[in-house]
Amino acid sequence: MRTLILALLLAAPAAAQPAGLPAAHARLAADYDQTIAELIELTEIPAPPFKEAARGQRLLEKFKALGLSDVHMDAVGNVIGIRPGKDRAAKALMVAAHQDTVFPEGTNTKVRREGETLHAPGIGDTTVTLAALLAFVRAMDAAKITTPRDIIFVANVGEEGQGDLRGVRHLFSASPLKSRIGDFISFDGSTVGGVTNAGVGSRRYRVAFTGPGGHSYGAFGIVNPMVAMAGTVTGLYKIVPPTDVKTTYSASTVTGGTSVNSIPNTITMEFDMRSASPANLKAVEAQFLKLVEDNVAAENAARDTRYGKISATPELIGDRPAGATPATDPLVQTAARVLKANGYHARLGAGSTDSNIPISIGIPAITLSAGGGGFRAHALDEYVNVEKANFLKGLTTAFDIVVEAASIKR
Repeated sequence: MRTLILALLLAAPAAAQPAGLPAAHARLAADYDQTIAELIELTEIPAPPFKEAARGQRLLEKFKALGLSDVHMDAVGNVIGIRPGKDRAAKALMVAAHQDTVFPEGTNTKVRREGETLHAPGIGDTTVTLAALLAFVRAMDAAKITTPRDIIFVANVGEEGQGDLRGVRHLFSASPLKSRIGDFISFDGSTVGGVTNAGVGSRRYRVAFTGPGGHSYGAFGIVNPMVAMAGTVTGLYKIVPPTDVKTTYSASTVTGGTSVNSIPNTITMEFDMRSASPANLKAVEAQFLKLVEDNVAAENAARDTRYGKISATPELIGDRPAGATPATDPLVQTAARVLKANGYHARLGAGSTDSNIPISIGIPAITLSAGGGGFRAHALDEYVNVEKANFLKGLTTAFDIVVEAASIKR
């Protein structure tokens, strides 16, 4: 069905090309060296989880230098600037790329060039798209493009890992801008060609299994929280996940214990569950929480509790909502049409991105990429392809989607 819908979308007649695109494309090409220089500059400003301030400050300066209006850094560190459209009262298009990377403080982010590739942690996920946003504004200004509605440019914080989408979550919950947003495009990654219109939701837990602990020989026979934890993991992997929409789970990290010759008093494990179906995610989560409860009870029944019982405390550490922007929505149609016109496959897909937040509250949102291709994301040897023709093709295609999306009426 999805293939049929996409085929119908791509068969639809193309909208009239917005005035000024050829001049804008020429500016994107002329600015290639500057865009690459900014990509390198921003990559070399570390932005570890929850520590994006230095990169944010530099982006704030760049947004101001571009002449965007109402440029500011909000309460959580998002950097925001507005390019006014003709109808200031219309619902705006928000275009965002995240500042943060997955790499911890102290990671070497020095960029190394090898031929047509640039290598550095975080360069493709997603510093390349921060540089793209800057290039987009310069090209619009050079071509004197005036969009029908405002475009709100955002370099947001907290997309990765336990950042839990905190930057975009703030924009759609506590920001004065929240009521103004009609559509949302997140740029994330450098491999152009797909449209992420479905948000893979996640529920993440840190569970502390605790007990009295004791000497491994002298207190042998008392309850052990490790057993309840192990039972929970084993039970989790016996769950048969739904197959209508991909649904997954993982036992991900474990810490705790006192020594090799001690029965532990605390063992902590983190668990991850994901699905683009809210119902599937809820069902797996309910089974998981019951497993925790049942395995604690089983261990307390199986062994000696004279020094105390074991217990478990599940702590929700990640909550990304699931949902989808329909394939028939004008935002999805626009992106698919422009991608196809530029020779890309325009496949629809699902992912866990900043778009999850607006999708979950009914605001049309998609995630796209910009550039010449990114590889080895989340690895120390991450790299992007910056061969000029391919890079500019991806950048120009992403630019055209933004310009056309700014014409959608909401």
